[in-house]
Amino acid sequence: MASNSTIEWTESTWNPVTGCTKISPGCKNCYAERMAKRLLAMGQPNYAKGFKLAMHDHVLELPLKWKKPQTIFVNSMSDLFHKDVKKEFIQKVFDVMNRAPWHNFQVLTKRAERLAELSDRLPWSKNIWMGVSIENDEYKSRIDCLRYTDANVKFISFEPLIGAVGKVNLKKIDWAIVGGESGPGARYMDPQWATDLRDQCVKQKVPFFFKQWGGINKKKTGRKLEGKYWNQMPKLVGV
Repeated sequence: MASNSTIEWTESTWNPVTGCTKISPGCKNCYAERMAKRLLAMGQPNYAKGFKLAMHDHVLELPLKWKKPQTIFVNSMSDLFHKDVKKEFIQKVFDVMNRAPWHNFQVLTKRAERLAELSDRLPWSKNIWMGVSIENDEYKSRIDCLRYTDANVKFISFEPLIGAVGKVNLKKIDWAIVGGESGPGARYMDPQWATDLRDQCVKQKVPFFFKQWGGINKKKTGRKLEGKYWNQMPKLVGV
């Protein structure tokens, strides 16, 4: 339920919740769904139900046992703000993050409206980074929901970027990630979509991270944007 991560912008993953349901076009080729099926076939007990939503109390306090400070992606195999994850369980996850100030926790959701709804009932310690996923211009409203929260670090993941986003207001946003879709059925990302977001980040002084071009073989397509690696990050909090 936790591991070193191959995701370029984090170090480890922690999955007190697994499984999800599709909510927008970016979910079509969900990597977590493919991985869950693989783990089910391998007999991993936490995936006995495959990609059906499940909460795992027994891994809640795992980060407290990791003494080395690290950046941790929370629920890489789910969405913490899924409608069927009870508020009380979300609060338990936040409680653990508050009790582990030496780590930085990255939470990412497509359920931005529920995030905004619950925000004032959550303890936002400084080491919690809150992000929303945006795949094209139809979902930019998620940014306004994110701005509403009291998260110390607010970030946007434009991944999988499957359409132009257009002009973006990055006020109170601390970080932006851009990436193309990878794996079976990966959809095309126009280079202009990525460079446009990069230019807006530079202009608005927001750290920019280009994750990948994606495609069937993401190693082949690489991570350079106009001949340069973009690995900018917000300031780390954990000590």
